[in-house]
Amino acid sequence: MQRLQAGLFGLSAIVLIVGLANIIKDRARLAEEGLRPTSTASAEASPSANDPLADIGVVPSALPNDAAEPARPGTPSN
Repeated sequence: MQRLQAGLFGLSAIVLIVGLANIIKDRARLAEEGLRPTSTASAEASPSANDPLADIGVVPSALPNDAAEPARPGTPSN
């Protein structure tokens, strides 16, 4: 009888630990989802803030430049 009690206690302890881990994981996921929209909104508002090297002119910017004129068809580019 004592072995049965020890086995049931062990199984219930494992179920309790797995349940608590699941609750913690769900709350962490919900907290992360709550933070995600604000960070993506700020990234979309200022895309140049994501590329500091392009801001100082070390590498070309990924954003299209309005001042650049497209090449005309039939004229050599270089």
